[in-house]
Amino acid sequence: MPAALVRRIILCLAIATPAVAFRLTGFAPDPVLDLVVFGAAVVAASFLLAWAAEAAQKDISGALAIAILALIAVLPEYAVDLYYAFRSGSDAAYEQFAAANMTGSNRLLLGFGWPLVVIVALVVANRGRVRRDPARVTALVLPRSSRVDVGFLAILAVVAFAIPLLGHIPVWFGALLILGFALYLWRAGQAHDDGPEEFVGPAKLIADMPTRGRRVTVVALFAVAAAIILACAEPFAEALVASGTSLGIDSYFLVQWLAPLASEAPEFIVAVLFALRGMGAAAIGTLIASKINQWSLLVGSLPVAHLLGGGGTDLPLDARQVEEFVLTATQTLLGVAIIVALRFPRWSAIALAAIFALQFVVTDTTGRYVLSGVQAALAAIVLVVHRRDILPTLAAPFRRREAVASDAAGVPSASVMD
Repeated sequence: MPAALVRRIILCLAIATPAVAFRLTGFAPDPVLDLVVFGAAVVAASFLLAWAAEAAQKDISGALAIAILALIAVLPEYAVDLYYAFRSGSDAAYEQFAAANMTGSNRLLLGFGWPLVVIVALVVANRGRVRRDPARVTALVLPRSSRVDVGFLAILAVVAFAIPLLGHIPVWFGALLILGFALYLWRAGQAHDDGPEEFVGPAKLIADMPTRGRRVTVVALFAVAAAIILACAEPFAEALVASGTSLGIDSYFLVQWLAPLASEAPEFIVAVLFALRGMGAAAIGTLIASKINQWSLLVGSLPVAHLLGGGGTDLPLDARQVEEFVLTATQTLLGVAIIVALRFPRWSAIALAAIFALQFVVTDTTGRYVLSGVQAALAAIVLVVHRRDILPTLAAPFRRREAVASDAAGVPSASVMD
């Protein structure tokens, strides 16, 4: 194993060690200190997961590897969200937190992650062509094979509106979402496109190892990181709630935003590194896949965890959670409308980031519903502009990839275009 890789793994394990010690001994001196210690361990384990998942693309087909990478990268988020849902089965006070982490992470991914990757990719593309071509690159272009992923996300974006309309998440609805994720993985596994042509950072060090050593390292990192996350999920989740009370900060706010910042950081870093190396399509593809598994597997698992925790067959949603789901669903619809034509213009990336930032200023219920309406209206306008791409995109998840490619024959497959 390369010495540089060993040093980075040791650093992550050193950061996680205090949390493991706290967990094994039951030592919990202060909610804020617990939050820092267990949160740092979750971040360290997330980096180990991200490195292993990225390197695993060396041995798995490109589309399936991206789907699995996206799933593994958000395991910390799953652990925290499912803990709250499970606990809500026996303690109604936790029902308000069950979907908080999911809605915050979902909006952070699209409102911050997508624009960041697009802007970085365009900056890199323009820097490389200034001398040979004065024309500026103004849009990131997704490969034709991405129409399947965009199609899945489009369907989930529409289905998501059923949740606030129902006012709860039934187990049967959760089962349908989980089946949808299984279908997505199956479709991704049918793809024969190659993974990234190059790897970055520690993932490159792992990918360059001999086959046997690489696979052993990937499995070992998965196992160790998963063990750390499982050990830290409960105390981290409890520390988030207790720290809010201790610091006089809304506990819901901490659960919704602080936990996603910890769990999504490695994924954002990996995506940005891809973009910095001119692989903008792979970067945005990873983040799109994350959105799919959040809206399908994660949301679908919440009522199941609630039931296993002793609750009923429906996960209740209070007025605040309904509001959050509406805001998150309309943002997702806007994101889908922008990328349905497999082009991600710079102006739309800036607009997404600006609208995302607005929600931290508009905090009252009426204002947030107005913001949701604005997002829905913008999505409708953009969909009218891209109306020819709507039906092919919705049909793509159910068609052979060869047919999908022929529908998008006029779309360039390069990662960026003018």
